[in-house]
Amino acid sequence: MTTTEIIQAYYAAFNSNDTDAMAGMLTDDVAHDVNQGARRVGVEAFREFCAHMDECYSEKLTDIVVMVDKTGNRAAAEFTVLGAYIGTDEGLPEADNQKYTLPAGTFFDLRDGKIARIATCYNLQDWLRQVGAEG
Repeated sequence: MTTTEIIQAYYAAFNSNDTDAMAGMLTDDVAHDVNQGARRVGVEAFREFCAHMDECYSEKLTDIVVMVDKTGNRAAAEFTVLGAYIGTDEGLPEADNQKYTLPAGTFFDLRDGKIARIATCYNLQDWLRQVGAEG
């Protein structure tokens, strides 16, 4: 698979809520940098993150555009998150199935045909505004 195909397959698995398929595309030592959060290392940490996200959020990604460097080892994707905040996440406002639409992007490093780094970025203040956070 090409880098573009790997990233597209990763997002197809995301949109199908298929954590197993996503995890299968990762190196064992994958570095996962989450917006406003600590780096998680390894497939098991990635799986734990996905399980937590599934408890708090229901999301689908649309308008996905993948960009790849000449080497095929680095890529970026820009997309729109269509989501619902379904379970209160620690330190965040109360969840009440608030809907949100959020532009976001992710940077990837690939090694030996697998994803070795995932770094996702979005505007947390925009998300907070959309879910009705006070002040």
